[in-house]
Amino acid sequence: MTDTSKKFRRRADARPDEVLDAALAVFVEKGFAAAKVEEVAKRAGVSKGTVYLYFPSKEALIEGIVRRAVAPIAVRALPDLEQFEGDPRLPITMLLTVLVQQLAQPDKIAVPRLILREVMSFPSIAELYRKEVLGKVMPALTGLIRRGVETGKLRQVDPDLTVRSIIGPVLAHVALAEIFGIKPEGEGLGLDGLVANHLDILFHGICAEPGEAAP
Repeated sequence: MTDTSKKFRRRADARPDEVLDAALAVFVEKGFAAAKVEEVAKRAGVSKGTVYLYFPSKEALIEGIVRRAVAPIAVRALPDLEQFEGDPRLPITMLLTVLVQQLAQPDKIAVPRLILREVMSFPSIAELYRKEVLGKVMPALTGLIRRGVETGKLRQVDPDLTVRSIIGPVLAHVALAEIFGIKPEGEGLGLDGLVANHLDILFHGICAEPGEAAP
């Protein structure tokens, strides 16, 4: 294979991601309904036909965006959640840490931002996110909690409700910022601090121990 053909192959392999990057930028900027495939193609520097070669519709584009965004979590966190038999606090911490690392990247936070913006107008997008993201993470996390209860590592808590208590604060934090404009002081979403505070309360409770001195 010549150097030219190798370069072309690398370019072709990267093109779907370039198209998805362009689609995400256009969808966030103009909204899913108003966005046109022609605009995605122009932003990606390819023809409209090239976009359709990889993604046959706007719906396929947003499906690709969601699947690509959840891939790191699926690869890095889900296997541990599904197979872990030790202290459940370890994989819970890892899951939330991975989630924060993803949301700290502008291109990654743009995905839930887009979902939150479009969910009411396009129920199919909500269903896609439920299937590809929540439908994978929540059952694995529920199983982890259930095993923790069965082995005595956790108190007798309801696994389904506990999962909502684990992931709910992160979702609410992002929703407060993106929908209502209620953001923490300082720059960004302050996700590192939120997760550290959340894990501390989750694992130790919010009430002071008897005799604990006030700061």
